[in-house]
Amino acid sequence: MIDCLAAPMQGDGVRAEPFSDAHHAALKAACAEDRDIWAIYSISFDPDHFDASIALFVNDPRTRTFVLFAGDELLGMSSFLGIDEGRKALEIGGTYYRPHLRGTGVNAQVKDMMLARAFGCGIRRVEFRVDARNARSQAAMAKIGGVREGVLRADRITWTGHVRDTVLFSILADEWRSTAG
Repeated sequence: MIDCLAAPMQGDGVRAEPFSDAHHAALKAACAEDRDIWAIYSISFDPDHFDASIALFVNDPRTRTFVLFAGDELLGMSSFLGIDEGRKALEIGGTYYRPHLRGTGVNAQVKDMMLARAFGCGIRRVEFRVDARNARSQAAMAKIGGVREGVLRADRITWTGHVRDTVLFSILADEWRSTAG
């Protein structure tokens, strides 16, 4: 299942390549385009933290991180996190889009591609965990069909020391319909 999830992906106008050292400098520069956004993430990929954070993701055997593109344009990144083969569940997270792409529909294209891959590989439940302060991401989850399950109170201590409430969304395989087809 993990090997199935790790392969490159192609979606409607977007594609995802597994993170490699060849992507490091360009992705780091893209993540530096909005230093302020990292305050509402549980982990920071700003220039001061990027190297350690990407290493944490890449070295986790239950995580698969992708660099996102439209043609040759680097869009950002996203990951399959906490891949649990026994439960057939995972989280899509660690998602970042360059500032000029937010609100353009790219998120729906990327999430559709990633959901298609997850469910095609036998995953039955995909979760999304969003900082309660992040209204934009919560709206995006609802827009793609995520069901708001509730709030995990004082769920995480973020990289800034903030004790975060996390809003949990999910999409189940039998309720998801690909917008691509």
